Amino acid sequence: MKAAKCTGISSRTVSLPETISEKELLNEIYALNEDDDVDGILIQLPVPLHMNERLVCNAVSPEKDVDGFNVVNVGRFCSDLRALVPATPLGVVELIKRTGIETVGKNTVICGRSKHVGMPTAMILHSDKLCEMNGCNSTTTICHRYTPPDQLRVFTKTADILIVATGIPNLITADMVKEGVAVIDVGITQIVDCSGKKRLVGDVDFTGLLAKASYITPVPGGVGPMTVAMLMRNTLFAARKDIKY
Repeated sequence: MKAAKCTGISSRTVSLPETISEKELLNEIYALNEDDDVDGILIQLPVPLHMNERLVCNAVSPEKDVDGFNVVNVGRFCSDLRALVPATPLGVVELIKRTGIETVGKNTVICGRSKHVGMPTAMILHSDKLCEMNGCNSTTTICHRYTPPDQLRVFTKTADILIVATGIPNLITADMVKEGVAVIDVGITQIVDCSGKKRLVGDVDFTGLLAKASYITPVPGGVGPMTVAMLMRNTLFAARKDIKY
C-alpha cells in the first residue's frame, strides 16, 4: 500500500472473512474483473484450506493478473511471449540486469522450484533474448528438495549465478560455491539467535559467502524491495494495457 501511494497508484484492500465460501470469493473476483476502475488484482495467498488455490488464481482476468499466477500468463512467459510475470522472479532478473552481471552462456543454479519463484525465474533466465520475454540465455539448472545433498554441492559449485529460494536458513555455505559467484538470496525466515533475539535470515550463510561472492543480496533489504517494485511495474503495464492477449 505504501509503495502504491508513493508511485501514484490508487489502491484498496478488500478484506473478507476466512469462512467465506469459494463461490462467494470467486464472485468478488469476477466483479473486480468487470470493474473498469480496477487495473490490477492481487490475491493474498494462501487461500483458506477449503478453497482450490489454482481455481482462485485462474479466476483473475489475465489482463489484471499483476501477480502473474493465472495459467494464461504462466503459459505465455513459458512460451517466451510477453506476459504479466510473478514479481519476485522479475525482481531477481532486474537485479541481475541492473548490476551488469553477464548471463549469456553462464551457469545459473536455482535452488527451489516453486511455481511462484523458482520455476518462473528459471524460465526467464534460460529463455532466448531475441524472443518477446527478452530472456537471459543462461544455462539454467534447478535443484529442489529431492536433490541429494552431495549432488546439490556439485551443482552449486558450478554456478556463476546462484539463486536460492528454499526457506531453509543457511542452506548454502561458503564451501558450496566458487570464487566470484553472484548470489541472490530470496529466502527469508525468522529465527531466534543464541542471544534469544528474533531476527530475519536468508537461505545462504551471508557472512561466510561475503568473502567469496562477487555480488550477494542481503536479507532483509535485497530481493524484497525489488518484488514490491516489480509489482508496481506490473500494475503500470496492466493499466496501460501494454500486453496484447
